[in-house]
Amino acid sequence: MIKITIAEKIKAYRSKNALSLSDFGRLIGVSAQAVCKWEQEKCYPDIIFLPRLAKILECRVDDFFEGSAE
Repeated sequence: MIKITIAEKIKAYRSKNALSLSDFGRLIGVSAQAVCKWEQEKCYPDIIFLPRLAKILECRVDDFFEGSAE
């Protein structure tokens, strides 16, 4: 099994929805640099952003935490 991280899910959903780092950051209310750090696992989004992230990325908050992919 391959473990999928929150960072990988954010990047995959952002790419799927054709959002640049800057566009995505504007929608969330953070900088492109912050999004980049999330995707590189240098830091994680604050928990208060999760509902908004899920809405913008068209997924559920639970999707950021669910198991592994094969």
